[in-house]
Amino acid sequence: MAEAAAALGQFDFAGDDHVVPFQVEGLDVRGRAVQLGPMLDAILERHHYPAPVARLLAEVVVLTVLLGTSLKFDGKFTVQTKGDGPVDLLVADFSTPENVRAYARFDQALLAKAVEAGETEPEQLLGKGVLAFTIDQGKFAQPYQGIVALDGTSLEEIAGVYFRQSEQIPTRVRLAAAELFDRDDAGKPRHRWRAGGLVAQFLPEAPERMRHPDLHGGDGDNGDRPHGEDDAWVEARSLVETIDADELTDPLVGTERLLFRLFHERGVRVYEPRAVFDRCSCSRDKIKGVLKGFSAEEIEESQENGEIAVTCEFCSTTYRFEPTELQPAE
Repeated sequence: MAEAAAALGQFDFAGDDHVVPFQVEGLDVRGRAVQLGPMLDAILERHHYPAPVARLLAEVVVLTVLLGTSLKFDGKFTVQTKGDGPVDLLVADFSTPENVRAYARFDQALLAKAVEAGETEPEQLLGKGVLAFTIDQGKFAQPYQGIVALDGTSLEEIAGVYFRQSEQIPTRVRLAAAELFDRDDAGKPRHRWRAGGLVAQFLPEAPERMRHPDLHGGDGDNGDRPHGEDDAWVEARSLVETIDADELTDPLVGTERLLFRLFHERGVRVYEPRAVFDRCSCSRDKIKGVLKGFSAEEIEESQENGEIAVTCEFCSTTYRFEPTELQPAE
């Protein structure tokens, strides 16, 4: 069933935790935009991450949601960073059609030193390493993985490199996260996390128009703009780059309003939003299946106070097992 387009104002706004697909026909651009609120807040507050870590993970969650909701098949999309900085691991995955989970790993001592030194930019916290994008279609296909270097640039820029290398589609990604302090309906102080993002891609009918710019410094560098870059894409990219981080996270600037601000002169269309949810894929049966593959010695070593406790790194749920549950049936 085809997605139905609607003009701004003909339906209720998507609101938080809904991805809004859009199209700008006048610029041959398609994309998705999102603002995350309660769903993201639940993920971050569950682990009580320090603010610099929470902000980083929030951006990764937004990126994962934007890209994962583009899948046209049942499967899982995962974004993972591994670096030598204070935050050495970030993981977020999207399981079709709507489930998101994420967690971060960091060195408390190194993080404290970085904060004290004022070195809290994403590239400083992640350090050198890799950013991996993995698409898993299940048992019927081999997983696909694209790897991009963490080279001291922002997650936005690294995502753009991924698209250039893997999909050969001109793409601009914007990401932002914000920590909000306000009061709830009862007047009590409240702390919340929000994040937002947008991905725009140039998809003209004529494939030759999608030519990527030459690298600066080469024979094709004309000093003003990359040789061969289409005028429509130059305009679209320039508009996307005018977005302030605050606009992506402001609860008073909904996703549709932001898209209208950017592209109304070119005729932006928005499509039916897709909700996303904080839902982990762990279960007692799955973990039990893993533990039943342990040797008797490993089962013995894993016990504490006569039981085995396993806590999911994503959702913090703890599953407890009696050793007798894990013994093979006679």
